Amino acid sequence: MTKTLYAAHAALIETVLGELIAEGTLPAGTSLAPVTIEPPRDPAHGDLATNAAMVLAKGAGLAPRALAETIVTRLAAQPSITSAEIAGPGFINLRLSPEVWRDELKAIHTLGADYGRSGLGAGTTVNVEYVSANPTGPMHMGHCRGAVVGDALAGLLEFAGHKVIREYYINDAGAQVDVLARSVHLRYREALGEAIGEIPSGLYPGDYLKPVGAALAAEFGTRYAAAPESEWLGLFRSRAVAAMMEMIRADLATLGIVHDVFSSEAELQASGKVDAAEAWLRAHDLVYDGMLEAPKGKAPPEDWEPTVLPLFRSTRFGDDQDRPIKKSNGAWTYFGADLAYHFEKAQRADALVDIWGADHAGTVKRIKAAVAALTSADGASPKPFEIKLVQMVQLLKGGQPFKMSKRAGNFVTLADVVEMVGKDVVRFTMLTRKPDAQMDFDFDKVVEASKDNPVFYVQYAHARISSTLRKAAEAGHAPAAHALERLGAEELALIARAAQFPREIEMAARAREPHRIAFYLYDLAADFHAYWNLGNDRPEKRFILEQDAALTAARLYLAAAIGQVIRNGLGVLGVTAVESM
Repeated sequence: MTKTLYAAHAALIETVLGELIAEGTLPAGTSLAPVTIEPPRDPAHGDLATNAAMVLAKGAGLAPRALAETIVTRLAAQPSITSAEIAGPGFINLRLSPEVWRDELKAIHTLGADYGRSGLGAGTTVNVEYVSANPTGPMHMGHCRGAVVGDALAGLLEFAGHKVIREYYINDAGAQVDVLARSVHLRYREALGEAIGEIPSGLYPGDYLKPVGAALAAEFGTRYAAAPESEWLGLFRSRAVAAMMEMIRADLATLGIVHDVFSSEAELQASGKVDAAEAWLRAHDLVYDGMLEAPKGKAPPEDWEPTVLPLFRSTRFGDDQDRPIKKSNGAWTYFGADLAYHFEKAQRADALVDIWGADHAGTVKRIKAAVAALTSADGASPKPFEIKLVQMVQLLKGGQPFKMSKRAGNFVTLADVVEMVGKDVVRFTMLTRKPDAQMDFDFDKVVEASKDNPVFYVQYAHARISSTLRKAAEAGHAPAAHALERLGAEELALIARAAQFPREIEMAARAREPHRIAFYLYDLAADFHAYWNLGNDRPEKRFILEQDAALTAARLYLAAAIGQVIRNGLGVLGVTAVESM
């Protein structure tokens, strides 16, 4: 794979530092992992900056500036570097030859859709579990943000060289699916002609259950209308869950989301894998029979009694108390079933990532402790496992709370929102804030044609580029690389922003933070629009100059490259790069 600018100069710095290690200036075995190369905070300071002297000086017994002087001397001799300067206590700022930026522009064209693609993941498999909503109804906006973050993360990790398993965990073994079955039974009786009146409290009221009830009525007639619950509960539960999962898949498809694996909690328990996990944990002294402590921080309920339960030794891994994996009636706790599920998942991947709603924050410590225990027994290193928490989204219209429901009964469905504003608007907007920050989704603002609307601003940049290339073609102009030396400082600055894309991909993939790509695309679009606007006041800065075909070709070449980077970034996020607006 062709080395892009940051990777090439990181390799250059590594070569210089390797020479210093060989000569004894740096100790043998010096780790270069802390060394970074990045854009300076202030572009006036240069094109690239490295902390090499700052992080390696102590191990060498040198002052940072003294080590920096040695590094600078060698870097300044490189043909791609026009100057290397020491800043502050020992940071090194580099200025690059204009030819470096022109070569990077050519690399964007050469690599095309692969520009920014990385080998960072080296083919390792990452399991990303996201959405995992209870199968009790259509997707609602409470699920939307986690769905987008998880799917965008999966796309990012694939672009960075990982194999990715997109997984959905179906919570179909809890009390909520019994409630679903009873709700469907009510709709079944309604389909048979019974007047059911107002939906009783505690059942699911949405009209989306009517077709499920009607299908059961057509299949079974009155057979279960007056039958005792024990005769129909299991059947209605499985049929209802299947119908809900079909609906959920369709809802997710409106966002362009397709999972590779759907794992059923009920099937996991029926398979005996949860029992096997308990036996394995007991064999490794990670589960024992002990007394469950009273709830901390408050008086225990009046009916609370000390109970001996199988407890997981989560305190060994940083939790504040050991946690039960079974209830007093022998049923699995949610934690116990979740523990077994992650044990099973860990057999299929090299690393795990879960996307959870922020309301599950209280269980993060214990499940991380469990996975660490399950994957590090017998001396193995724990498998990497991260949990990303996603805050809820507040729906607004005109700045005021907005409620809308066509079919759900009491919540806003994802499908309704996508129908109103479109898939791309929903996906990009969900990535315009860090997932753990609160978000307002204002139906008016997300479709506003302004700089304050990030999705419009980024897509408009791509549409402008596409329009410019079409108009140029009509006038007989085409992008070409034969006069790139005529590109000036403003154009080179735009290339410099585009050249950050491969680095942003790797940084975002390492941090498991796809929103970084949305932030980067906004900055790239802002730089492009700023350059475009130069042409409004300075006609000589326009992309198409009828009197100068060579410079026009070079600027079109630049525009096409910026469009390619925007397309690549939007593709990672699952957002369409529109050709016109």
